[in-house]
Amino acid sequence: MDEKRALLRHVLGTIAYRGGKTLRDAPPGFAGFKAGETTRSPGQILAHIGDLFEWALSAAKGAQQWKESPQLEWDAEVRRFFDTLGALDAYLASDAPLGAPPEQLFQGPLADSLTHVGQLALLRRLAGASVKAENYFKADIMAGRVGTSQAPPRREF
Repeated sequence: MDEKRALLRHVLGTIAYRGGKTLRDAPPGFAGFKAGETTRSPGQILAHIGDLFEWALSAAKGAQQWKESPQLEWDAEVRRFFDTLGALDAYLASDAPLGAPPEQLFQGPLADSLTHVGQLALLRRLAGASVKAENYFKADIMAGRVGTSQAPPRREF
């Protein structure tokens, strides 16, 4: 596997770790929480992240296609988050050719998803259910670990 593809897979592992931490134990009603009249709810943001991963996979396969999906119930959106992340990781782990430059996959859908995971963390705090801060430099994050089962935090504060 080339270095760029390996780095993309590590980015996906990072998104799974950080996203998982933000999604775990979300309080009832969090999906519909609104910080303001014009803001997206966590449920809408999570649906958008799933769309981003599907778009990234279509681009990686060389047939870039954007599709906006209807928002699902929270637990279904959480499953979709990990399922779409896993599908993208599996493609990157394969020998199949990349239909888009790795740099564009990162700068578009993957960087965007990191931004949205940060928004979810902020919304958790605003909703009164913040997640503990963590030294992510020390976190046990690895390429290929993109499911719900993640390593426990090493250094929270």
